Amino acid sequence: MGNLLISEPPLQVLPSLAIALNSVDKAIILQQIHYWITRSSNVKDNYKWVYNSVSEWHKQFPWLSEKTVQRYLKDLENHGLLITGNYNKAKFDRTKWYRINYEALDSLGATWGRTVPTNRTDNPNSKGLGVITNTNRLPENTTETTKENSAAVAAHSSIESDFEKIWSAYPNKKGKKQAFNHYKAWRKKSAKHSNDYLFTQLKLYKQYIAQNKDWYRPMDGSTWFNGRFDDEYQVSTEQKHEGREYWTGG
Repeated sequence: MGNLLISEPPLQVLPSLAIALNSVDKAIILQQIHYWITRSSNVKDNYKWVYNSVSEWHKQFPWLSEKTVQRYLKDLENHGLLITGNYNKAKFDRTKWYRINYEALDSLGATWGRTVPTNRTDNPNSKGLGVITNTNRLPENTTETTKENSAAVAAHSSIESDFEKIWSAYPNKKGKKQAFNHYKAWRKKSAKHSNDYLFTQLKLYKQYIAQNKDWYRPMDGSTWFNGRFDDEYQVSTEQKHEGREYWTGG
């Protein structure tokens, strides 16, 4: 048998996913992350996660450069298909944790007139790979369809409205689309994730910016909304007082 014929575990991907992403490589990466999620025992916030450094991911896709793998992972994250987190025990450890946004993936498949088949693994009780099925359930009646659609539209509208409020107050309005995707994913993770918390963190961040304006520029919105609102900043007592005055009535 030739050395280039399959004699090792292959990487598989659906052609429809490659078409939807306009990239075979990105489709393979996403499929491989799904494969590892099905085997993951890392459950955080009721989701399964996998984590790896870019160099370790690169070992699974050796025909790509390490920088290309990093760029493709970031592209998938920016398009809302990958959600990242940091559950590392050491604060200095910036290794990214990944999970797939299966709702966004379903929407992507629907755009192409089909649902991209995935075996869902968001539920920590999932038993891993099995028979690939279409996860869409046909409603029993038209009333159910209307109620579900109305609820979905209302929920999305509410989140979008909340995002616009916090976005209007953010000082560096770059990467709005990516910022909204990060914000939406963060809000869905927990009922405790609210705009009140973000406004509190943004107030502290603005105080930090004002205190260090001679050398510090605010990060892009797409970066801050990607979990950087949890960063801690040293702010003087005087600056905090100024911040309270600045936000009065805001």
